[in-house]
Amino acid sequence: MGAEHSHGTAELADHRGRLAIVLGITCTVLVVEVVGAVISGSLALLADAGHMLTDVAGLSLGLIAAVLARRPATDARTWGYRRAEVLAAAAQAAVLLAVGVFVLVEGIKRLFDPPEVTSGVMIVFGVVGLVGNILGLLILFGGRGANLNMRAAFLEVMNDALGSVAVLVAAFLIATAGWLRADAVASLIIGVLIIPRTLKLLRDSVDVLLESTPKGLELSAVRTRILSLPHVHDVHDLHASQVTTGLPVLTAHVVVDDTCFLDGHLGPMLDELQHSLDTDFDVEHSTIQFEAAAHSGHEHPTHP
Repeated sequence: MGAEHSHGTAELADHRGRLAIVLGITCTVLVVEVVGAVISGSLALLADAGHMLTDVAGLSLGLIAAVLARRPATDARTWGYRRAEVLAAAAQAAVLLAVGVFVLVEGIKRLFDPPEVTSGVMIVFGVVGLVGNILGLLILFGGRGANLNMRAAFLEVMNDALGSVAVLVAAFLIATAGWLRADAVASLIIGVLIIPRTLKLLRDSVDVLLESTPKGLELSAVRTRILSLPHVHDVHDLHASQVTTGLPVLTAHVVVDDTCFLDGHLGPMLDELQHSLDTDFDVEHSTIQFEAAAHSGHEHPTHP
């Protein structure tokens, strides 16, 4: 009895245009770097091209997710496809992790047996890659914090830019000092750049998929706030999770005086409670179920 909720949700910013443009740039740079890697024999350039390939797949997933996320909710999918961006980010992170490990393994092998590398070709194609990455970063910069999907895209392009810089440094060392192992070192640097950011992105995505409590939301503080209201005896079944980036949801069973069901207290209590959740805890969507103290005997034993 007394279950109510707020229906407001954050507006979905449209980043489809940004993603589509960056996807086109990335596809072009990918082709150029593959050609350059074949001509020069550079593992660093090939590693950067491999990273570009995962970016193409990741940006494609991100673009699809951005389109799906704007589809309306239905009775079958009450949140629509809002979680598509989290699934896309998790998929990108998993692929990036595999690429990072591959690059590290191959780089270590080349440290012990460095092949001949054409440094001049590396420089030309490394510059092309860097220019493409910089353009992509400029396009994505304004929306990089909008959601996990955009954050994943921005991090991927950022890693590519750093990889292109490593390629250029390696090419310079090979050309000026004849140090062939610079190519392997550059590929290892690219691998090291990929893995830590990827692990964090993967962890954040999995947290959402596992419906973990959103970062920064302390349920103990929420519980204390609810219990501070007059006529409230207890709080249980208190859960918080995220549907997608920027959309936390909270549910709670609140035990109140039996008289509240008769004297009109429930309406004002609900207004005050949901206002507090919105303003104090940044939880716009909440579902509160009021219960009489005697109802506890009817609760399922597995309810926390």
